[in-house]
Amino acid sequence: MARILPVLLALASTVLAAQPRTMRLDYFHTGKSGEEVFSLDEVVLEGDWPGPLDRWIDNTNLGPYLFEVVDLKTNLPVYSRGFASIYGEWQTTAEARDTRRTFSESVRFPAPATPVEVIIKKRDQQNGFHEVWSVRIDPSSQMVLRYAAPPDAGLWAVVKNGEPRDKVDLLLLGDGYTQAEMPKWHADAKRFAAMLFSQSPFKEHQSSFNVWALDTPAAESGVSRPSDDVWRRSPLGTSYDAFGSERYALTFDNKRLRTIAAAAPYEFMEIIMNGRKYGGGGIFNLYATVSSDNSASPYVFVHEFGHHFAGLADEYFTSDVAYEKTSARPEPWEPNATADPHAAKWAGLITPGTPLPTPWPQAEFEAIEKSMQSRRRTIRSEHQDESAMEQLFAEEKAQVEPLLAMPPYGDKVGAFEGALYEAHGYYRPEENCIMFTRTETRGFCAVCRRAITRIIALYARELYAREPGASEGAH
Repeated sequence: MARILPVLLALASTVLAAQPRTMRLDYFHTGKSGEEVFSLDEVVLEGDWPGPLDRWIDNTNLGPYLFEVVDLKTNLPVYSRGFASIYGEWQTTAEARDTRRTFSESVRFPAPATPVEVIIKKRDQQNGFHEVWSVRIDPSSQMVLRYAAPPDAGLWAVVKNGEPRDKVDLLLLGDGYTQAEMPKWHADAKRFAAMLFSQSPFKEHQSSFNVWALDTPAAESGVSRPSDDVWRRSPLGTSYDAFGSERYALTFDNKRLRTIAAAAPYEFMEIIMNGRKYGGGGIFNLYATVSSDNSASPYVFVHEFGHHFAGLADEYFTSDVAYEKTSARPEPWEPNATADPHAAKWAGLITPGTPLPTPWPQAEFEAIEKSMQSRRRTIRSEHQDESAMEQLFAEEKAQVEPLLAMPPYGDKVGAFEGALYEAHGYYRPEENCIMFTRTETRGFCAVCRRAITRIIALYARELYAREPGASEGAH
């Protein structure tokens, strides 16, 4: 691969424009469990390409999907990125067994100067990618919508450390903030940016980021919460109860989101929902969401951003989830979970002398969580004030954190059984991590920190010169 990359980069420089705009391919993703169909919606030219003018080939091997922009003359990729999708998540729910649905999706890449083919591939059970759809795009065709670059009204810099093409560009979007609440939105955007840079490895690499924000005033305060019979026509259409999970918040209006976001340079997006109810969501290379004012919002923000930014897996297994479980245990694509009890995936970070798999107080933990989950369901079914949920989380944290920090392996990297919503058959790198419990004080484990740093290096010029070593981010 090291010999091939220079050839691909040289090819990209001839196929893609020298100072390209951003091309966005919108398509429909349709089907049900076990089937999927793609169809073209439209191709749109946005503003200047915000990403690096090199590093166009993705070598991270992350995501259940991968798209490639292929030069038609040489049949070689000139741009690629792994990603996940709302459709891919929905396909694992009970609804998908009997109901066919359509989701709008988009991929963005540097606008080509010559005709290309965009190929979407899907990962199989053996972790190989195979083509599921392709479409040819001629940049000179009338099918490409050449609107003027959208106005940047309402765009402002929360943190600016350089030109977009040299930095990781994160866009913060507020949903459910009225015009009168714009001062609160500005304060919240700054507060959440500070939260991100309080966590390693974002803290050490803050200079590699730009953080942008857009003002999107709403007619009403807050977002929709269907299980609470609260409905709002918010600018981004964000809503709780995605896939029937009351805490899971997503927007299904991809076109609206993309049209608004096109006014800003971005690679990553975070939607901050104006409200107190606990919840959020995060999808790799799509976006993440969080509520603004819950006491657990710092945890949710960082946890969900870990999904979106670095493709990190959920390491917990006791909470209710919308996804249906299976008996199969394929090796996960996510960097912080494995089906291998010897954890070859992160072998270079394992603490010497640590047994594999690694013992931990799983029975005691599950007893605490069983009680907490029962009380949590009661709070929601009775529509109790959000303070009751916040108090429950405080009690849970007080019991769980000391338990998971106990010797001899509470601070070691090993292979701890229980991850990806399964108590058995999947392993996580450490006893505790922000991807496992509501513990922003603990932060990311060593394996998660390494994975995050590698994504920063994909976009930030100052980190591109080196691949993070196996010991980077270790305790």
